[in-house]
Amino acid sequence: MTNPVVSDLLARSNRLGADPRNTNYAGGNTSAAGTETDPVTGQPVELLWVKGSGGDLGTLTEGGLAVLRLDRLRSLVDVYPGVDREDEMVAAFDYCLHGRGGAAPSIDTAMHGLVRAAHVDHLHPDSGIALATAADGEALTRECFGDRVVWVPWRRPGFQLGLDIAEIAEKNPQAIGAVLGGHGITAWADTSEQCEANSLEIIATAEQFLAERGRPEPFGPVLPGFGALPEAERRARAAALFPVVRGLASTDKPQVGHYTDTDVVLDFLAAAEHPRLAALGTSCPDHFLRTKVRPLVVDLPADAPVEDVLARLRELHEAYRADYAAYYERHATPDSPAMRGADPAIVLVPGVGMFSFGANKQTARVAGEFYVNAINVMRGAEAVSTYAPIDESEKFRIEYWALEEAKLARMPKPKPLATRVALVTGAASGIGKAIAERLAAEGACVVVADLDLAKADAAAAGIGSSDVAVGVAADVSDAGAVAAAFAEAVLAFGGVDLVVNNAGLSISKPLLETTERDWDLQHDVMAKGSFLVSREAARIMIEQGMGGDLVYISSKNSVFAGPNNIAYSAVKADQAHQVRLLAAELGPQQIRVNGINPDGVVRGSGIFAGGWGAQRAAVYGVKEEELGEYYAQRTLLKREVLPEHVADAVFALTGGELTRTTGLHVPVDSGVAAAFLR
Repeated sequence: MTNPVVSDLLARSNRLGADPRNTNYAGGNTSAAGTETDPVTGQPVELLWVKGSGGDLGTLTEGGLAVLRLDRLRSLVDVYPGVDREDEMVAAFDYCLHGRGGAAPSIDTAMHGLVRAAHVDHLHPDSGIALATAADGEALTRECFGDRVVWVPWRRPGFQLGLDIAEIAEKNPQAIGAVLGGHGITAWADTSEQCEANSLEIIATAEQFLAERGRPEPFGPVLPGFGALPEAERRARAAALFPVVRGLASTDKPQVGHYTDTDVVLDFLAAAEHPRLAALGTSCPDHFLRTKVRPLVVDLPADAPVEDVLARLRELHEAYRADYAAYYERHATPDSPAMRGADPAIVLVPGVGMFSFGANKQTARVAGEFYVNAINVMRGAEAVSTYAPIDESEKFRIEYWALEEAKLARMPKPKPLATRVALVTGAASGIGKAIAERLAAEGACVVVADLDLAKADAAAAGIGSSDVAVGVAADVSDAGAVAAAFAEAVLAFGGVDLVVNNAGLSISKPLLETTERDWDLQHDVMAKGSFLVSREAARIMIEQGMGGDLVYISSKNSVFAGPNNIAYSAVKADQAHQVRLLAAELGPQQIRVNGINPDGVVRGSGIFAGGWGAQRAAVYGVKEEELGEYYAQRTLLKREVLPEHVADAVFALTGGELTRTTGLHVPVDSGVAAAFLR
């Protein structure tokens, strides 16, 4: 049975974490002290439950809590070796744990255990950080709260900060919390309900103070030409820029992208002070650990020609990398971890918006959310004072902290297709759906493209959230529709790396019954459609400069001459030769092109369900429900082929084990000797 103290803590944490005004994603921590019966002694023992390392308040569960003996935690004060060795105390937390399981204690554990209150909240609200990063933040805190909230000067999170807060809280018994310089807020109380109320009071009071005391236009007047472009033009320009930006941001290691064009971002970039403020960088550790110390900012007006913006982006990226390397060299010590990469995590383009990057879509999206938080912080600080983030040297100490490096080392190994963006045509059902599901399971971000948008959306929702899969409408026979589908894919994830030409239909008729319309329809969808999709995919891949994969779902019929199948088999042969032609042409750009030749995929197939199954069953003189088994019995392996087997082949070609393979056709037909490749 869950301890009532824990139940109250989780409910409080979830409420606080659900409102972005209170704290950012995975930011801050909460705690509660209470008693349980020690299973060894049978006696009551006082425990501290505190959000563990890496958790998120809004979704916190009991498994995300670290559970420590409060007496042992507080006894660490007697053996504390001093601020120069405070990192050693994190390992000491392990000797304070009560039982097994639970989350690893975070660096903020001391803050919660050393403050003499049963309940403690540490949060990162924009309003609180605005006061914390104002040049005269201590005086403003006093003006805003009187003696109800005290000021704690900046100190890197750790054991010493916990001691500092505990001392200030003890000396100020009237105080309900503190503003932590450069960082955030902490509140405390004897009950969970009062602690939550104190946190919300601090946040609301700071918000009201900034609103009433703040000056208009804290970012300065609007710069001529730097205002937001109209939405349609803005998104079109973002789609044109994003693949190049993603390629630049992936110079050291591949990244997934996220695009944000909220008013907060666009208004900031339109204002005169944005270059100065962006250069100062973010302040709260939770912010800059995800956004890097500062963004890359394009210094051209919103309506500058796209070609000029792209050229300037390349220049600015080169300068950014040099500046970041210099930042590392300025502050690195012999014990510092190696530089993790010099590419920006945030790229700001006036009139267009923000591109943010990470190892997956969620990380990229959250990085953008954190920079929105940072903009709000800058606005609040500039409204009542001057924005003054913590020193660059302090940022480096946290960014390249041994404890942060250890946290990164504990991250699970990425899946084979992590950071790759896949677009699969005809993916709302059958083979295409199976491929999309397999690629997502292997770590890819997936764009489910289908003629029917509702079905594409449903298939994407079945795979996961929009951080994993999105649906787009795609009539592959229409060049404009193909371009629009790829633009949506780019805006969703930053570009494309893996494209599967799967969309198709089948008409089984003998030559004399095959109409011109039958022929044109088959060729428009599969021959022309594959060409249009591959052309748009190759354009984006070349702009990215990251290589890529094109996979054609062709057919055993591309090499096998069967009866009553002139239009379908001819178009499959066209697709098969496109593989060879494009493999030869796109190899210098590190774009690999391969094909898969399935046969007899009856169960789960949209094509067979749409009439093709009945037609082929009639040709072979069997019942439609027996067609799959009929196909299996004519193969060497005597085994039926399912959509999942085709998906397996797509992953085999693209999962990283066949990096030197291009121009290959892989049979997935259980062995049809007449279709052996020669």
